[in-house]
Amino acid sequence: MTYAGIDIGSRTIELIVVDEAGRTTTRLKTDTGFDPLAEAKRLLNGVSFDRVVATGYGRNLFEIEFEAPTVTEIKAHARGVFELFPQCRTVLDIGGQDSKAISLSENGKVKKFEMNDRCAAGTGKFLEIMAATLGYEIEEFGGEALLAENELDISSMCTVFAESEVTSLIAKGNNRREIARGLHASVVRRAVGMINRVASQGEVVFTGGVARNTCTVELLAESLGREIQVPENPQFTGALGAALLAKEAS
Repeated sequence: MTYAGIDIGSRTIELIVVDEAGRTTTRLKTDTGFDPLAEAKRLLNGVSFDRVVATGYGRNLFEIEFEAPTVTEIKAHARGVFELFPQCRTVLDIGGQDSKAISLSENGKVKKFEMNDRCAAGTGKFLEIMAATLGYEIEEFGGEALLAENELDISSMCTVFAESEVTSLIAKGNNRREIARGLHASVVRRAVGMINRVASQGEVVFTGGVARNTCTVELLAESLGREIQVPENPQFTGALGAALLAKEAS
């Protein structure tokens, strides 16, 4: 028997298939695009599995189309992280359209969580828009921010207002890297607040696409004074958790 987990996010879709021992046998990813259900179908084409569980913001569409069970992103990320880091008690997930902090019990169950899903500020979309405003590719944004000698304070957390503020700072001749570092710091401040409200001690496992951003990881560790663990494939943590939950429900 094999079990699939599909995480249909706002920016990307991840698919993982595990065997009876919980080992990953398939790992695939694609952009969500304007038709997430069509992209999910394309990703699944030719992939063999006996049971699938969906998570992510597009899970309800998937449930209707495939008559498949779904789990929340909170539960999926908790299960995925506990598999990879069984000692972990705190999870931070920052994806394209939301961010969440999760506190886990000793057996990996969700004890408490906080979620920001009403505003793009503090999410991957925020960083993506700001990178474009500053003329950076998103892949280089974090590295360039780390090269800044100073950090410019960004007072606006609303994406629209922050973009205007950044444009104004550029017009005044401020250093791009210092603006970039200030933007990363603003994201981290939001994340730190959520983390401290759910669990104030212990290492943090950082998942989601933003976990690949080196500046965010470094500033987070510095601000919290806690160890930050990043999975080898942080964007696949939700899909892994969904696959393992599919296995455990069979």
